[in-house]
Amino acid sequence: MDNTEKLENKDEKNKESEYEDICYICHRPESKAGKMIKIPNEICICQDCMQKTFDSMNHMGFPIGDMSSFGNMPNISMINLSDLQNMGMNMMPKSQKLKKKKAKEEKKEKPVLDVKAIPAPHQIKASLDEYVVGQEHAKKVMSVAVYNHYKRVSCDIEDGVEIEKSNMLMVGPTGSGKTYMVKTLAKLLDVPLAIADATSLTEAGYIGDDIESVVSKLLAAADNDVEKAEHGIIFIDEIDKIAKKKNTHQRDVSGESVQQGMLKLLEGAEIEVPVGANSKNAMVPLATVNTRNILFICGGAFPDLADIIKERLNKKSSMGFHADLKDKYDKEENLLRRVEVEDIRKYGMIPEFLGRLPVIFALDSLSEDMLVRILTEPKNAIIKQYQKLLAMDEVKLHLEEGALRAIARKAKKKDVGARALRAIIEEFMLDIMYEIPKDDNIGMVTITEDYIENKGGPVISMRGCLALEEKAGVAGA
Repeated sequence: MDNTEKLENKDEKNKESEYEDICYICHRPESKAGKMIKIPNEICICQDCMQKTFDSMNHMGFPIGDMSSFGNMPNISMINLSDLQNMGMNMMPKSQKLKKKKAKEEKKEKPVLDVKAIPAPHQIKASLDEYVVGQEHAKKVMSVAVYNHYKRVSCDIEDGVEIEKSNMLMVGPTGSGKTYMVKTLAKLLDVPLAIADATSLTEAGYIGDDIESVVSKLLAAADNDVEKAEHGIIFIDEIDKIAKKKNTHQRDVSGESVQQGMLKLLEGAEIEVPVGANSKNAMVPLATVNTRNILFICGGAFPDLADIIKERLNKKSSMGFHADLKDKYDKEENLLRRVEVEDIRKYGMIPEFLGRLPVIFALDSLSEDMLVRILTEPKNAIIKQYQKLLAMDEVKLHLEEGALRAIARKAKKKDVGARALRAIIEEFMLDIMYEIPKDDNIGMVTITEDYIENKGGPVISMRGCLALEEKAGVAGA
């Protein structure tokens, strides 16, 4: 029993040794504040804070040399250890502890990212093809940009040639798969990912999240490992919502000022972020994160951008008999493919911000054919999910081609992209998922076009009939 307790204590100490000591007074980690002075109850104080304490006592006229007089000081309590009982650094939640950085010798032996281990662009795109339907151009651009970025991270700059960051700006209608592509990419590369919403960001000092909070989310996703976080991906969604406000006389605290505040993050800078919290305060430790090797991907729907592109294209048309008609581009569905930096700048994004997002590409709006493919082709397609759910009840699920087309038509009318598919399927699968567990004899459910159009019901096949049909099929073959 004693040996077991000793082993458990040893394991606990090893786990604790992975994390840095943090000063109880200023909340700085050991890597930033220097070696800590440990006092009873497992409390750590940095040398600076300890020196300041002694200096303040010296200014008050207390004899530092005679430490025995501390107990007789009237109305003075510098650090009362009895008040700090059970409040040592071991009581700090793990979400606010920092992992120690590896030694430099270990870094050379085991690099964080090896260029040989990074998949080639065609391999990245092939993996994306398994989950994302269509968007061939977007997948190709993203694969090359990611490959170049992580090559940049792993190369040295001893020859004086420093490769610039390949941050991305994705333009595409809602429901076209912007967030989904980034999630799949991070999963493929096995790097930490933080997804932030630009609508919640405001200028420092105003209600809302500070700009640095996006890096704090990445640090949390990397299990508070600074080194791992510095090679992660940050996706900032709804980036079009921080465009400059037009014709306003009020301070634009969530528009242009947020763009300006993000410039240093996008380019690369060392910033202090709170650990385990969204905002800085006196009770939260801070960590220094370098954003130089963090890949930033921004995405937005840019709802009125098509009109700006159309206006630019119409200006280029000549006059006379060979002039283009003004409504030439009205019926063009994927007009966003023609987007240029000039159009996004006119939308309200400042030039300095766009200069730090060199890779700009657009996603296509989803056609009816693409919606049909999304239903069945991806690895985790929604139809496959329901087939798996029903298979647990030993029931097969089959959708006719007409039913798939009917679902795609309904989703297309809603004009919210692939997000509409789930809502439509949930609606007509509700009764099926409710009724099937009642009867153990049901073997198969076939969804017809009439059922989707509310003109009939699903076709239910019993286990006995299904077995006879299968036998007849084998005999006929």
